[in-house]
Amino acid sequence: MRCPICRKSVTWEGNPFRPFCSERCKLIDLDNWLAERYRISPPVETGEKNASAENPVPDTEGDRD
Repeated sequence: MRCPICRKSVTWEGNPFRPFCSERCKLIDLDNWLAERYRISPPVETGEKNASAENPVPDTEGDRD
């Protein structure tokens, strides 16, 4: 396996920083998350319509007797 930051080969067993090779790479990754350099993209539209958008649940809370 390779370190996601520096791409060095990583020993999995006995490595307290896995999947990183060192504490330095682990902290670089943390900084990237905190600085919002990594982004999780929104779901990709597949062309299929959302069933809940076509058939919304009616609001029956105001219809109680």
